[in-house]
Amino acid sequence: MKLQEVLNRLPALNGQALLPLLREAADQVPEKIIVLDDDPTGIQTVHNVHVYTDWGIESIRQGFAEENRVFYLLTNSRSFTVEETTRVHRKIASNIATVAKETGMPFQVILRGDSTLRGHYPLETLLVRDTLENVLGIHYDGEILCPFFEEGGRYTIDDIHYVDVRGELIPAGETEFAKDKTFGYHSSNLADYIAEKSGHAVAVRSISLEMLRGQRYDEICQLLMETSDYGHLIVNAVSYEDLSVFATAFYRAAAQGKKFMIRSSASLVKVLGCISDRPLLTATDLGVQAVSGGLIIAGSHTQKTTQQLAAVLRLPYVKQIVLNQHLVLDPPAFAEEIRRVTEEVNRCIHEGQTVIVMTRRERIDAGTGNPEDDLRIAVTISDAITSIVCNLQEAPSFLIAKGGITSSDIGTRGLQVKKALAMGQILPGIPVWKTGSESRFPGLSYVIFPGNVGQEDSLRIIVEKLSQKG
Repeated sequence: MKLQEVLNRLPALNGQALLPLLREAADQVPEKIIVLDDDPTGIQTVHNVHVYTDWGIESIRQGFAEENRVFYLLTNSRSFTVEETTRVHRKIASNIATVAKETGMPFQVILRGDSTLRGHYPLETLLVRDTLENVLGIHYDGEILCPFFEEGGRYTIDDIHYVDVRGELIPAGETEFAKDKTFGYHSSNLADYIAEKSGHAVAVRSISLEMLRGQRYDEICQLLMETSDYGHLIVNAVSYEDLSVFATAFYRAAAQGKKFMIRSSASLVKVLGCISDRPLLTATDLGVQAVSGGLIIAGSHTQKTTQQLAAVLRLPYVKQIVLNQHLVLDPPAFAEEIRRVTEEVNRCIHEGQTVIVMTRRERIDAGTGNPEDDLRIAVTISDAITSIVCNLQEAPSFLIAKGGITSSDIGTRGLQVKKALAMGQILPGIPVWKTGSESRFPGLSYVIFPGNVGQEDSLRIIVEKLSQKG
């Protein structure tokens, strides 16, 4: 099935005509939107929004005090064990509750997760729900699941979630993402997915494309109003216009006192936050000056990333350095390997040469059959990659990180960012941070490139743009 075939059988929507209705509804619910982002790629639809890399009370206070409707707390929980995820989300929710009591400001929490359905779901939503209900006395009527993400080619049709692979819509459960060693799943039907991940039958209702394209606001709002006992609502969507219709109905229900936990990809955040479009960023927008060499670090092992790496390595001014992560099982040898790579990276950047650091493309696992052991090895390798950034002797002209866990570790520990500004997207679905004054390299353009986003030539195009050779 192709996306265009689906669109051809649906009535068209006028996006510009929908916006006044959305803004009017949103204005009736002056809530602060707090996005808990399980890796740094969740800002890939927004701009001029701050990202806090810790979840302490002071950071949350700053977020509540901003004029912006939306702010992000980077949890990076996709790299956590279940135990870590539990501890962190209880703490975050408790801190949010503390600041909400201080300010008296209403808020909406969105747990931004992977558009290909990986991550600690439903654990995270339940932890935040339970903590907020216990501390603040809030009652949540239900949960909304909306993994649609246009920029990455993720669509939900008749409750089945699809991934666009070279023009064909493939059920998510049949893709490589469903085979993830830590967060694997089988179901492409979202109702079945919720039951699979919950371990029991769950009450699920759907907001269909027909409702959305028919602009049946009252019917959608009624579905929201009827949801109780923590029922689940699936939002089907193939365009941002679908989300605009849903968000308008959502705000109308919220104005009548309905409260929901939300698990979504990045697209719904943009719409609920009433964040406008912005043209793709240029090197001039980012203030990039190609004096020193640029640095690209690839931690992702998706097939798409491998294809993108092959394309960028055809550029004559990009040097490849391979980190042999298979030495992770031999700590002394691995330490020497990290030292070797770090020295070579520093030399290249100093000489004005752009360099790409990548791991061997063959995966390594613990061999124990325990997914959390595999996760720990992945984290150790990510720590090694991060240490290269920690030991940079001078700022690169730009920095690109490929992969969610990699980009978070590099941002928070390698660059020591506490608060970053999401500038926008350099290509669709590929966001850029401007690092804060507290970071190791203030004002650095930091490109956060998800492992599962973009076309085969996307990384090459970005490197050419930032090197001012494209």
